[in-house]
Amino acid sequence: MRLPSANSPFTHIAVQELHPTFAAEVSGVDFSKPLSEEVFAEIHSAITKYGVLVFRDTALTDENHIDFARKFGELDDITPYLAFRKNRLKHNELFDVSNVELDGSVLDPESPRGQSNKGNGLFHVDSSFNPRRAGYSLLLSHELPPRGMGGATAFADTRTAFDELPADLKQELLSNDYIAAHSIYHSRKLASPEFFADLNPLEYPMGRHKLVQRHEPSDRMNLYVAAHVHHIEGLEPGRSQELVSRVFSHCTQDKYVTQVQWNNPGDLVVWDNTCVMHRSVGGAFLQHYRRDMRRATVHDSSPSAWGLNERTNVRQALP
Repeated sequence: MRLPSANSPFTHIAVQELHPTFAAEVSGVDFSKPLSEEVFAEIHSAITKYGVLVFRDTALTDENHIDFARKFGELDDITPYLAFRKNRLKHNELFDVSNVELDGSVLDPESPRGQSNKGNGLFHVDSSFNPRRAGYSLLLSHELPPRGMGGATAFADTRTAFDELPADLKQELLSNDYIAAHSIYHSRKLASPEFFADLNPLEYPMGRHKLVQRHEPSDRMNLYVAAHVHHIEGLEPGRSQELVSRVFSHCTQDKYVTQVQWNNPGDLVVWDNTCVMHRSVGGAFLQHYRRDMRRATVHDSSPSAWGLNERTNVRQALP
């Protein structure tokens, strides 16, 4: 499946496809002044179509970053994480996804936070382990390691992955309407099993979401899967693990994946967690060079936002 010509629907922004089925780089947006309704409407149309948008050299400040994110909807905040560490940043609406400590030093990768951050290297969607999941994420670079050191962000197109499921698997998923249980503790233990050896994800709440969903903005079917998925409800553990692995492996094939390189401070990537997965690529440089990245996260406002969960503000967090 190939998307229609990128430039035809847009008159206020320029859009260049980065992959045959999703992801695009947007230019022609002046972030130094308030965006017009017409410009934002085209940005919103583009994120609906492509799932991932890249903006280069935005020069956004923290305040502008937050203001732009608010155009997409109600913002999440870092309140649950403040139980584990002080906020290095001025605004609680920004998630500090850096390797920078409060004193400006580089994070020790063997520290609890460093071990927890290993989970970012697994394909996931933001906040699926919470009662209300994330919709859009807006990740802005402030400081990057030297060029050539790696550190891209990879994205997987889970809408096209659904379209191209093997017939038997697609039939099984549609017929059974499976519910997946998502846990941040599971993905962290998956990424760092020795450090989290004594942690039992079953002792903590999990986010319950349909495995197969309709992505309402685009009216396309989607596989809402992630490394956070601990199990499929109603299946015995072996069968559950087998099914999750099969779906996850299908979605992360090279043909559904593209990588976005971070070129300069001020680069911004916006993605829709309800139709793509993402992960950090590489990261050996993180032991030696500062990498300051800040993310604004927009609560999902679709009918599927709360999944099958109680509507509560209680959220999960690790160091």
